[in-house]
Amino acid sequence: MKFTISKEAFLAALQQVQHVVSTRTTLPILSNVLINASKNGLQLTTTDLDVGVSGLVTAEVTEPGSTTLPARRLATIIRELPADEVEVHVDEKNIAHIRSGPSYFKVHGLSADEFPPLPVFADAKEFKLEQRVLKDCLRKTSYAISTDETRYVLNGILCAFKENMLTMVATDGRRLAMVEQEMEFPQSHEVDIIIPTKAVNEIQRLLGDEGEVTLKVTNNQIGFDLGNYTLVSKLIEGNYPNYRQVIPGETRERIALEREPLLRSLARVSLLLSDKSNSIKLHFTRDNLEIVASSPDVGEARESMPISYKGVDMTIAFNPEFLMAPLRNLISDEAHLHLIDEISPGVLRSGTNFLYVLMPMRVNS
Repeated sequence: MKFTISKEAFLAALQQVQHVVSTRTTLPILSNVLINASKNGLQLTTTDLDVGVSGLVTAEVTEPGSTTLPARRLATIIRELPADEVEVHVDEKNIAHIRSGPSYFKVHGLSADEFPPLPVFADAKEFKLEQRVLKDCLRKTSYAISTDETRYVLNGILCAFKENMLTMVATDGRRLAMVEQEMEFPQSHEVDIIIPTKAVNEIQRLLGDEGEVTLKVTNNQIGFDLGNYTLVSKLIEGNYPNYRQVIPGETRERIALEREPLLRSLARVSLLLSDKSNSIKLHFTRDNLEIVASSPDVGEARESMPISYKGVDMTIAFNPEFLMAPLRNLISDEAHLHLIDEISPGVLRSGTNFLYVLMPMRVNS
């Protein structure tokens, strides 16, 4: 196998696929990248047996063939090479000879035959979506995924395809982020799936602002086809809890808030919090919001901002990080906070399709 490739293109492609590489030492082949060289260019593939990613990169191939090389080490070598062009020759013993300018590296690889193949999606349900739309939906929900491994079904994003609507939900039991997106698909394609965190993180890395993505769904696998790149993943098996029942039906106050100024105020005031006291109070009075953080061992911070509020005086406390997370990931200028009272969940809404439920924290007044 022999090819010449631009250093920049090779490195970019390796960086896109190397995150999936397994750290499990039991199967050394899983820490390698499969390189297939053909007239189309180089196909780079990595997998950890749960998630796999494959990408095509342009190269001048003089001798087609395939091998596997240590992914992270290869990326590090390519990054440090002195010249813009890289020549790679792999012999029959899977030893790669890498040349670039005055540099020469010899890297031992493993046979491509040992590399586990990625799943094939023959009878899959297919859904098409703009890449930027999927990217936006994931950005608005993924921060609320649970990291508690005892509640395995919450370690991912629920995607419910129903009645020409894609509903994406993530929750960790203390907050819930939900986004809805209209899309067309046949009724026979209606399905609920849970995409695990690792696949969510990897697809967010691959998605761009242009072009389409095709989602291919089987009983226990999902594939994302982005043209040059493909990501495949196992799905989380199990039933996602009924998220609709935690969304409050009636709210008493609907408060318009400017997203960016509120985010900056929360960030400043929460500088005074400590491990012992990790809640921030929102004190609503007529046309004013006061944000307060006090910590017995550190001190106190307060900040006021004018708002349009005509309701009764109310103080509600939230975990500041949980309140700032959606504000960081929304792009609209305005968000609406819906409140019932001091002890009921607050609901943050933005636009017509985003909703965030946040449990209040109990505080001593």
